[in-house]
Amino acid sequence: MKNIVTIGKMIYDTDNPREQRRFFVFVIRSIKHYKAMQELIRFFYATPLKKELITATPFFIEQVTRQLLYKNSTFNERKLLIYQNINFLIETFSAQSLQHIYMDGQGVELWQEIYQEKNLSFQLKFEGGQKKEGTLSIILKWDDMYLYQMIFWLAEDEISGQYALYIGAMQGPNVDHANDIIKGLTKRFFGYRTKNLILYATRAFARVIDVSKIYAVTNEGYYAKNHVRIDRKLKTSFSDFWAEAGGIPCEDQRFYELPLIEYRKTIEEVKTHKRAQYRKRFAILDEIDRTIELTVKQIIK
Repeated sequence: MKNIVTIGKMIYDTDNPREQRRFFVFVIRSIKHYKAMQELIRFFYATPLKKELITATPFFIEQVTRQLLYKNSTFNERKLLIYQNINFLIETFSAQSLQHIYMDGQGVELWQEIYQEKNLSFQLKFEGGQKKEGTLSIILKWDDMYLYQMIFWLAEDEISGQYALYIGAMQGPNVDHANDIIKGLTKRFFGYRTKNLILYATRAFARVIDVSKIYAVTNEGYYAKNHVRIDRKLKTSFSDFWAEAGGIPCEDQRFYELPLIEYRKTIEEVKTHKRAQYRKRFAILDEIDRTIELTVKQIIK
């Protein structure tokens, strides 16, 4: 019980009335699943590295007590997911890279270039604001501005038993002047949309860490409905975008399966007047792919 209260106080600011209520809900739910919670706490305190991870990122334990990540997920499903995710991270990535991703806020820069005199980059990191949809993110940043985020977790595929990358959400920019920036970047990448670009980077990352598949949460599978506007229309239709990206609906309607490699037209399939643009687009995408591969290989064991 003492461990649960201690971790709860790491997660919530109990001086804040709203946070105080969440703290009590966390404790009550933890007591309800007391045996499972004690197993999870022992799991995190079993090694110095896992203890450092949970001290810096106590949200992993909170995720188990809340119906997050995908719709109708159960306590036991989330608990198993956290086990598998942490084990994969520790077995795959160096301790130093995990320090940057989860503990010191630095993250790992996967690729960068200068765009309009500011740094445009892909960052691999995790922040508290992403805890509802996953355990890790690839973020497209322009200077300090977050343009797109792909939030995901890593767990075993129930069918094959091999590890897969599960996308919990894709988030776009939330600043008023973002549209002009997005239009400029689309032009910079020769007509390639920035939301396609964040998926491209995620696929490149997934291939290097050698997961077997990519699954993505659908409109039906999203854990909440805060991606729906007041008029009940989707701000972002995940399902439509996954389908555009070559995704196939799974038997479980909460997920699409996405190909690990994006379909690319041959130059002969491209209209003659667009071939120069496509060659330039393919060239920069290939350069991003190579850079991500080299960077990730440096941070894995």
